[in-house]
Amino acid sequence: MDANRNYVHYIRPGSSKVDGFLGSTTWRDRWAAAQNNVPFPRFLAEEFAKSMETLGYLPRPTYTMKVVRSDEKNLPLYHLALFSRNERAYKFWDEVLKYSTDQTSLF
Repeated sequence: MDANRNYVHYIRPGSSKVDGFLGSTTWRDRWAAAQNNVPFPRFLAEEFAKSMETLGYLPRPTYTMKVVRSDEKNLPLYHLALFSRNERAYKFWDEVLKYSTDQTSLF
């Protein structure tokens, strides 16, 4: 949600908030190439996953991230993800995702 709300501020050349989040100052070049194909929040999630790989975590595709939505308007709030150096953690994560649902309750 923050990525959508503050998009204009984050893409400014002088802004360092996303630089610090990703641990990189070169993300703007990649965003310029990807902005017509992927939404900004999804791009940030993908870039964050790549930056976790540089720290020794096993690579994970973004489709394994769980999008958490607001109760009231069903708007996406954030991506919930697991990063681990052990493959077994991902087996547990996949089991957890089987029991999650994107459907909001009626009442």
